[in-house]
Amino acid sequence: MESNKYQFAIDRGGTFTDIWARCPGGEVKVMKLLSVDPKHYPDAPREGIRRIMEEVGGHVLPPDEPIDTSQIDWIRMGTTVATNALLERKGEPMALAITKGFRDLLHIGNQARPNIFDLEILSPDQLYEEVIEVDERVVFQQEKCEIKKDYLVVTGTTEEKLEVWRDVDVPKLRQDLQRLLDRGIQSLAVVLLHSYTFADHEKEVGRVAREMGFHQVSLSSDVMPMVRVVPRGYTACADAYLTPCIKNYVAGFASGFQGGVQDTRVLFMQSDGGLTPVDQFNGSRAILSGPAGGVVGYALTTYKKELELPVIGFDMGGTSTDVSRYAGNYEHVFETTTAGVTIQAPQLDINTVAAGGGSMLFFRAGLFVVGPESAGADPGPTCYLKGGPLTITDANLYLGRLLPDYFPKIFGRTQDQPLDEGMTRKAFQKLTREVNEFLLHQHGTEDHLPMTEEEVAMGFIRVANETMCRPIRALTQARGHDTSRHVLACFGGAGGQHACAIARSLGMTQVYVHRYAGILSAYGMALADVVHEAQEPCAGKYDQSSFAHIDSRIEHLSDVCSQELLKQGFDSSQIETKPFLHMRYDRTDCALMISPDEDPPGLGTCKYGDFKTAFQKRYQIEFGFTIPDRPILVDDIRIRGVGKAFVSLDESVTEVKEPPRVEKITRCYFEDGHYNTNIYLLEDLGKGHVIEGPAIIINGNSTILVEPACTASITPHGDIKMKIGSGKLHEIGTELDAIQLSIFSNRFMSIAEQMGRVLQRTAISTNIKERLDFSCAMFGPDGGLVANAPHIPVHLGAMQEAVQYQLRQLGSSICDGDVILSNHPQAGGSHLPDLTVITPVFYNKVPRPVFFVASRGHHADIGGITPGSMPPHSKSIHEEGAVFKSFMLVKGGVFMEEEVTAALNEPGQYPGSSGTRNLHDNLSDLKAQVAANQKGIRLINELIDEYGLDVVQAYMGHIQANAEVAVQEMLCEIARKTKQKTGQTRLTAEEFMDDGSKISLDIEIDETKVVDFTDSSCQNPGHCTSPRYIMVSVYYLSFSLQGCLKPVKALIPAGSILDPSENAAVVGGNVLTSQRIVDVLLKAFGVCAASQGCMNNITFGDEAFGHYETVAGGAGAGATWDGRSGVHTHMTNTRITDVEILERRYPVIVKRFHLSLGTGGRGQHCGGDGVIREYLFRKNLTLSILTERRVFRPYGLEGGEPGHLGRNLMYYADGRIVNLGSKTSVDCQAGDVFLLQTPGGGGYGSPGEGEANEDMKDERKRRRIDTSVVGRGSVYEYKRTQESA
Repeated sequence: MESNKYQFAIDRGGTFTDIWARCPGGEVKVMKLLSVDPKHYPDAPREGIRRIMEEVGGHVLPPDEPIDTSQIDWIRMGTTVATNALLERKGEPMALAITKGFRDLLHIGNQARPNIFDLEILSPDQLYEEVIEVDERVVFQQEKCEIKKDYLVVTGTTEEKLEVWRDVDVPKLRQDLQRLLDRGIQSLAVVLLHSYTFADHEKEVGRVAREMGFHQVSLSSDVMPMVRVVPRGYTACADAYLTPCIKNYVAGFASGFQGGVQDTRVLFMQSDGGLTPVDQFNGSRAILSGPAGGVVGYALTTYKKELELPVIGFDMGGTSTDVSRYAGNYEHVFETTTAGVTIQAPQLDINTVAAGGGSMLFFRAGLFVVGPESAGADPGPTCYLKGGPLTITDANLYLGRLLPDYFPKIFGRTQDQPLDEGMTRKAFQKLTREVNEFLLHQHGTEDHLPMTEEEVAMGFIRVANETMCRPIRALTQARGHDTSRHVLACFGGAGGQHACAIARSLGMTQVYVHRYAGILSAYGMALADVVHEAQEPCAGKYDQSSFAHIDSRIEHLSDVCSQELLKQGFDSSQIETKPFLHMRYDRTDCALMISPDEDPPGLGTCKYGDFKTAFQKRYQIEFGFTIPDRPILVDDIRIRGVGKAFVSLDESVTEVKEPPRVEKITRCYFEDGHYNTNIYLLEDLGKGHVIEGPAIIINGNSTILVEPACTASITPHGDIKMKIGSGKLHEIGTELDAIQLSIFSNRFMSIAEQMGRVLQRTAISTNIKERLDFSCAMFGPDGGLVANAPHIPVHLGAMQEAVQYQLRQLGSSICDGDVILSNHPQAGGSHLPDLTVITPVFYNKVPRPVFFVASRGHHADIGGITPGSMPPHSKSIHEEGAVFKSFMLVKGGVFMEEEVTAALNEPGQYPGSSGTRNLHDNLSDLKAQVAANQKGIRLINELIDEYGLDVVQAYMGHIQANAEVAVQEMLCEIARKTKQKTGQTRLTAEEFMDDGSKISLDIEIDETKVVDFTDSSCQNPGHCTSPRYIMVSVYYLSFSLQGCLKPVKALIPAGSILDPSENAAVVGGNVLTSQRIVDVLLKAFGVCAASQGCMNNITFGDEAFGHYETVAGGAGAGATWDGRSGVHTHMTNTRITDVEILERRYPVIVKRFHLSLGTGGRGQHCGGDGVIREYLFRKNLTLSILTERRVFRPYGLEGGEPGHLGRNLMYYADGRIVNLGSKTSVDCQAGDVFLLQTPGGGGYGSPGEGEANEDMKDERKRRRIDTSVVGRGSVYEYKRTQESA
């Protein structure tokens, strides 16, 4: 490292640019500038470099003259240029070239909607402006394929054989590309099916495009050669959209230096935490460029500092908080979603929660609510003097934790005012009056003293802290780590005010705040290594037969990385290469990226390490078990090459003996009142200083709060180490406290979420482990719902009925150590494959259960007349699989394996039926459900230990009562609007199933609130009868209640289609009738037009395999929105199997999958279009279909036209075309083609009336983008997957 030149590390953020510089002679300079300030400079990083060189060198450097780079050793930079372009949709205009028949594939995506409760489905716009279809096709060669044609056979990079069914039609391609150029589009993403293993066709398209003049061509096979065309396609589009922006920014940056930056080492931070040369920096790997520097910064400055503990990074900013973990290795994820775009690329696992300094404060129906809405930078918090709302920043200011004297005067309309305490005070006074007015009228609070403004502000701080604790618990406990056994590394502008409280809540005892915490991302750039990665797909088993191939590919890719780093000037002694295999068990989709760091090679292993042992260890940690007899597959081979910079930046501070100097004393409010609080400046503190809380340490523009019972000490390097004390315990009573109500609501929900993570970890089946088709919840001693994470729509609410049924049936006979299994529709079940495991919670010597916990999971097979237990022609419930009402799964702590095995095999006694076809997975998943319930029991008991049984049960009751209040308020508002619109409070609607069965609804929404289905049809002889308790789930979904149905009285006649007899078949009722019930409810209220009203259940297979999927359609339009096309609605949100995975595993070809244009109903707002999905069967199979809306069209509202019907057509190889109708099972021959056309959604308003103006369109576009920037990281991805199970 040269000491006589400048070294710059820069983080160009969205608001500020942070600069760390080491100057000749070793002096360190730090600077913070506004990222955008065109009145004073064109580029903030360049301006920072100029100012520092001018100040240190003592020579004037005119701002308008290029900077001499001869004195610069290196520049390292992270930037949000790519992220901002993605969020704001301001990237390069680009087009998508995709295999013919799949033009809308990236619009449909995985077909799941972002939020299960939203009727207006807001999804960000696609990045591309045009799509061209490339006439080409390759498919896998399959030994069992019975379509015999002479195709060219090629070998892919995975060593798999493929057949070329069509070469690229180059003349047609040239015509289409020229049309794009004529439109001014010069950036192109190329995404062809199976190109991850056979890239020749993509390379051909790329060659032609470059010849014709396209400036940017992103081939999906180059950008990220991984299987699954949808995320690979998104990644290629992001690369084509963002890379030109990065190149333009780099060119602008370089223009300010003499001769550009060719002779200067300029490196950019990538999302994976490694630096890369400027000419190799691309859009798909730039999304986390800035935040990645912060992770590197805390990882290398905090890990193993005195304590051998892993570190949680806590970066709290203005709009959100980033949470990550480091335990000696960077934790990466390989698929994440940012701004609605899924990107396949290695990224640090940085989890974003929508709680930051700018998070807005609300008091809603008795609850203190923080975010997720943010005030942003403009208008910002109330104290910014721009008319903004109350935020967390205002709460900290009001409580004395933020000090205006130590903030720059940059606020107000003139941007020269200090933070305004007066405006914040007035706003809190107003809010406090609203809180007290509400509490005055609540039962049990009549004798309470009114809350003070300080108590209200403190309440919001406590709720915000609990909100930020939840993702930290998920990030640690979900992977088997003890949250309390971590150090909290705090950085970012707002984190220091909350660090002590959050650490205490999580049981942590140490907090580290680096001296450069305010610019830690920039500092991390200075510490980071240069990284070059190489990756290629693989498709082999990990066994002796494949070791030679794996070793040779590792060797080749390692050489690629080493050669690249040697070119960059690294010596071979500075280069390290690390091999990874992307591994999974056969018949699972849960792959882990494995490096054999601690498992060296031995007999029977690869040359580069014992990957199998490393995989099994990691799998055991992540999921709590292994599958010893299951083959292990390798999906990808990856090499991470690292050029070690060996940069040592440790700086020491002077050791001091005298006590620290108190800058001044202020008054700060904490949970038990005001305290005199000393203020210190970090620049005045030295090694050995110890500061007792309460205190405030000012570090530049950041404020670090040392709470009472906490102690801060200054380390030899000038960092702050805080020891967290237990604090003063506050006794919580049983009477209603609005703040505690919000905190308990979060704690109860966290219990349900953590139960779900345990179930996902310990389950073995694909349905539960990977599709996350399960729900977990906790219930009161009367079986009433207390909390459930909002996961599966058809589970919501109905689980309460399952618990209460057991209480009615078993009563006082339920004992500690018992676990009950149930799935019968009359016992609160939905359909038979959804098995519910219910466990009572006993506490100390209380004789009766104090709570209940339950988990419901979808088992892939529990017997019946067809594989998958979803028969299209069932007439009796016993043809659909094993039936459980009140089955003792565990008795006295003993798992009743013999008994449950016999019960699962019992369906085999019925003619044409079979017992379970996958007993091993059934038993494993049932044990996982028991384990999840045990986790809930332990957490509930810990909560009771902390607060006392009477308090916990009291707040259970308060939360249920609060939910009732919220529902009452919502229903009263609906009644008011309905009466205003129609002059009455009685609503009616009816709809007909395809077989003519009627669903009739009559609603009184006055004081009685009666929902009457009396006039509905009697149950039919088929399976489209709906279990009574599905109705409860429909209510929850339709009205987003998530809490309480006490105000609603439902009249459902016994023996009807909505409450069938005990032995009625119900499989269609769960997946079809439930959708139509939602349509009827929404029609009665006039909320929106009908959606597709169907799940389009498709099953195909033979004696060796079976595949089941549901297919999207059109969503209904509403008064202010168009219906979304190609999406799941209402009672389902299941993801669809990626085309490449489907064709790789099964003897089927997807000929086309795109929107069925024009099938949405026309209107002022049009309904969404359905889709066309066409299957070519490569061998003889059985096809079963279970669909609706093939007879009655999805209705429109207020003059809107109905959506088009769906169709199920079979194109037989002999030339016949047959309409299969709604529900059937047929035998297919090799060469037969099944075309599924799903229904469109209805339109709203008369066509041509009141077209939306441009402002309305812009507003909708803004909301589509806003809704997608809330979360990020593995915790967020888990939630998204859970809600689309």
